[in-house]
Amino acid sequence: MSTAPAPYEDDRGSAAETAAGLLAAISLTASVIACLYRPLRLAPFAILIALLAVALSKGRHQRLAAFAVAAGGLGWLIGMSVAVLTSNPIF
Repeated sequence: MSTAPAPYEDDRGSAAETAAGLLAAISLTASVIACLYRPLRLAPFAILIALLAVALSKGRHQRLAAFAVAAGGLGWLIGMSVAVLTSNPIF
């Protein structure tokens, strides 16, 4: 007896999707670090990396990339506030 093979659905993302997820994770990490250490140096790069992740993501990591952009902005705002209030250097 022969049976037809079941249709195989490839649910893996493309290489761009994988790169978008990785870039979003890197951006989130840089945003958290920017809250505590040199926000003017780290936060703009975190936001740029997050925007690149948004441009690359199409489905799977789209919300993660959008969250990374918001976290970059919050990292800059919180980091600048903490640096000014504690008289630490901002850059």
